[in-house]
Amino acid sequence: MSDILNIKGNIFDIQRFSIHDGPGIRTTVFFKGCNLKCLWCHNPESQSFKPVLLYYRDKCISCGECAKICGNTFTKNCIACGKCAEICPQKARRVSGREETAENIIKQVLKDKEYYKTSGGGVTLSGGEPLLQSDLCLEILSACKNAGIHTAIETAGNVKWEIFEKILPYADLFLFDIKGIDEENHIKNTGVSNKQILENACKLSESGANILFRMPYIPEFNDFEAEAVVKFAKSLNRDVELMAYHNIAVGKYNALNRCYETEKITPPDKDFMKALAAKLGAIYSPSGI
Repeated sequence: MSDILNIKGNIFDIQRFSIHDGPGIRTTVFFKGCNLKCLWCHNPESQSFKPVLLYYRDKCISCGECAKICGNTFTKNCIACGKCAEICPQKARRVSGREETAENIIKQVLKDKEYYKTSGGGVTLSGGEPLLQSDLCLEILSACKNAGIHTAIETAGNVKWEIFEKILPYADLFLFDIKGIDEENHIKNTGVSNKQILENACKLSESGANILFRMPYIPEFNDFEAEAVVKFAKSLNRDVELMAYHNIAVGKYNALNRCYETEKITPPDKDFMKALAAKLGAIYSPSGI
């Protein structure tokens, strides 16, 4: 790997002290861009590779400062340059997405190296779909491995197998989402076929990689597929974590002026999810998606 970590990519957040994206205390790097469009996506700001502007109307005091600094603030010509967000006194506007170098990301990850050691944690690359920026992933993971830091990748698996082969030596854990087994329903829910995803899941399992399959459990959309997903994982001698739907992303969709297809769904309660996981022989995730 190059000593000059100047590869650039698009991310939208770096979250320190995360406890839901792998073992121990972790730093999660959220990548911009995804080639799935899940109807229940809880990070809608991550779907585009480009920066997006979120506008929280309830915080706006109509001071007009944003319009003074940028004439495109309330028009279709807005390019999410961020000028309005910088000047907004109420933080009613926020730009999600920025370009970062591997070097800068690694510097932030290394800040908490001692916490990783004491908790068994590390770094997790999430998104969006991090593997769509595989060169940046490779630089970060390689540097972390060299520093003795545990590495994990959260992926929906919808990339060419060659990308997995490139990443495999540097990833200690794959958190692999399986949205469903039925292809027609998968296309309806995510906009893409699941053929490549399931093929990659099988190949990754055959490679001996450490994998935890995870299923987002969405009532009315894919809940009837839970048993099939668990059976698929068990056929590969792997476990599945059931992650219950929650609707805390409503505010993000409103801020993006987008319709949230699953907004009116009632999230399943803990007791139901615990019982379902026990019945199917799956792992219950208290954090949900």
